[in-house]
Amino acid sequence: MIQKKLAIILLSGLAITACAKSNSNSSQANQIPTTKSNLSPEQKQSLQQLIDKTKKNLIFVKGGTYMMGDFGPEHSEEKLPYDGDPDSKPLHKVTLDDFYMSATKSTYADFDVYTSVTGQKPVGDFDEYSIYDRIPTAAAGIPWQQGRSYCQWLGQQLNMKMDLPTEAQWEYAARNRGQYVVFPTDNGNIDTGRNVWSFEQRQDSHSKYHTVKDIPVLQQYPPNPLGFYDLITDNFEWMLDWYDPTYYSHSPEKNPQGPATGTLKVVRSSAPDDGQGLSMFTGPTVRRHAIHPIADPERSEWASKSKYTIDLNEDNSVRCVANP
Repeated sequence: MIQKKLAIILLSGLAITACAKSNSNSSQANQIPTTKSNLSPEQKQSLQQLIDKTKKNLIFVKGGTYMMGDFGPEHSEEKLPYDGDPDSKPLHKVTLDDFYMSATKSTYADFDVYTSVTGQKPVGDFDEYSIYDRIPTAAAGIPWQQGRSYCQWLGQQLNMKMDLPTEAQWEYAARNRGQYVVFPTDNGNIDTGRNVWSFEQRQDSHSKYHTVKDIPVLQQYPPNPLGFYDLITDNFEWMLDWYDPTYYSHSPEKNPQGPATGTLKVVRSSAPDDGQGLSMFTGPTVRRHAIHPIADPERSEWASKSKYTIDLNEDNSVRCVANP
């Protein structure tokens, strides 16, 4: 059964990759589900609660101009880069309009409301063993299109233009409106156990949730100065942008949206982490990652050999923005 499911995933991945070669961000297929007209009183109540929560969580970010990318050579005492990867270079000027961004990543509880009122199956692939990992307050694991459709659907409910953030918007917010902030924590540093998970705290959470995995439970640590939680860990966040390792060398200054085409999508933040790798591998505000929008073919092949159900997007989540 899992081999059949993964074959469908891979075929879908090939289809979206083929579309990517001819489609731009603005012209990608619009797949916004419709809210059912015959909602029960319970569904109406849960929908209103999600709308109210979304409104409350939207943080206004005043636009402005900043230098996007690895600012280490200009900022660090050693004049060395903060990021060892070349795709975060060169440093370049970006000017953004005002926008709103959610204080938190969306949870399984949020998506359960969404899928219920739109008549979809619940998100995530779980079996009788892994279902215990599906904590309502944890960041929901989803593919790119499902994340974008969710944000756009939320926008319809709020009568706002909502979408995935561009990576320029995300980095601007993570760096406190473009300041030279290395880590997107409350103080710009990693204080293991206080503003990011420690190894011991992760182990305690395994016992609490009866799981051997690191569950991306949100809002356990202070937000950054603008009020955004969990920018540094507890699941990657899908960006609107296609990925191009050389994009920074020819990015437009005004509201960059990423390349017109591509095969991978940019994600920011990181998978659940206990603090040990954040300072060197995934933590800096300027670090870019690229992930297949459906499911990585290599991981799909590996998962097909497992006797357990494996959610190939369990570490990929969404935080929505509202644009003018």
